[in-house]
Amino acid sequence: MTALTVATADRTRFLRLVLALDAAVTGVNGLAYLAGAGPLTDLLGPDAGALRGLGIFLLGYAAAVGLLAARGTVSRVATMAVIGLNLAWALGSVAAVLTGLLEFTTIGAIWAIAQALVVAVFAELQIVGLRRLR
Repeated sequence: MTALTVATADRTRFLRLVLALDAAVTGVNGLAYLAGAGPLTDLLGPDAGALRGLGIFLLGYAAAVGLLAARGTVSRVATMAVIGLNLAWALGSVAAVLTGLLEFTTIGAIWAIAQALVVAVFAELQIVGLRRLR
C-alpha cells in the first residue's frame, strides 16, 4: 500500500462507517416491518400492507447504502443522494405524523419522530464524512 492509499483510506473510514451503520439500522428496520407487519400494525398504526411496502423499500435502500459503503471508492454524488434521501425521509416522517396520513397510534407517532431524528443524525454525520474527504 502506498502512503496515498493509506491516507485516502483513513479519510474515508468515518464516512464508510456511518454509511455502513445507516445501512445496518435501515436493514433491521426494513426486516422488522416486513416480517412483523401484523403485530406492528397494532402497535404503530399503519396497516400491514403499508408496513410491508416500507419494509421492502427499506431493505432495498439498505442494500444500496451498504454497497456504497463497501465500494473501493466512495462516490461523493451517491453519498449526496443518500444524504438527500435521508433528509427527505426525516421530513416525510414528521409530515406523516403531523398530517395523520398513516394513522399512527401514539406509540407509532413517537416511533416515527424518533426514527426521523436518527435518520437526520445519519445525514448530518454523512455530511461531516464528506467534508473530511476534502
